[in-house]
Amino acid sequence: MAVDLGASEGEIFLGQSQRQAHGRVFGGQVLAQAVVAAGRTVATVEDGTDTTPQERHIHSLHAYFLRPGDDRRPIQFVVERMRDGRSFSARRVHALQEGRILLSLTASFQEPADGMEHHLPMPEVPGPEGLRSDRDILGRIDHPVARHNARTRALDLRHVEPLLLGPAEPGPGEQSVWMRVERELADDPLLHAAVLAYASDYVLLEPVLRRHGVGWGDPRLRPASLDHAMWFHRPARVDGWMLYTQSSPSAQSGRGLGLGHMYAADGTLLATVAQEGMVRLKE
Repeated sequence: MAVDLGASEGEIFLGQSQRQAHGRVFGGQVLAQAVVAAGRTVATVEDGTDTTPQERHIHSLHAYFLRPGDDRRPIQFVVERMRDGRSFSARRVHALQEGRILLSLTASFQEPADGMEHHLPMPEVPGPEGLRSDRDILGRIDHPVARHNARTRALDLRHVEPLLLGPAEPGPGEQSVWMRVERELADDPLLHAAVLAYASDYVLLEPVLRRHGVGWGDPRLRPASLDHAMWFHRPARVDGWMLYTQSSPSAQSGRGLGLGHMYAADGTLLATVAQEGMVRLKE
């Protein structure tokens, strides 16, 4: 999984990409690398009080996917320090390839604080242990893209509903997917937040397709992420099982909206996600 970044000069970071079957960079990868770039410039801020400064963690991001990227070429991440206040820090990141902006992201970081607490409960769904891995399903399909995805997918994904590959009857625009990284990761909150952002870009537009009975294998389908918003509610461990519940409230003008909630296995709400994407059907 290409999430980490190489050395920096000032506040410019360089990232490499996972190879994809279609040659275009996975949007969740660029999103995650932008989170890492922004987070590396956020340090504890002296606020003039006697309180010891605390590390600031990402609590929200808003991003636009502007252009597809070439997975054979490196990506530059240019970070702008927008503000460092007494409790919050804001950063803007542009991901560039050959001088063109692929993604523009704004993120906010906050010191831990006490306050009111509640969260939406996790729905009751079958656990991941009895479900087939998407990797196993894709690996049995005699198609180069399916087999490439089975070999290279960085996360273990397990759909509660059947994986949507071919045409189906139109149904509810809802689904639940279990996911995890299959190896233990370092105890680094920024890394886990970045991988959570990476994971959030998987299958979030799928409820739009379920609503209309369109499978990912439909040759008419032209999907692409347009924008992405995410709120990080609580610290996550992405090397344990997480449930990603998703729905689509609307589709129109060749665009569809996906909403998602990401839960830890114990039912704790970790993050809320929204993404609008292009879901055109062309003859």
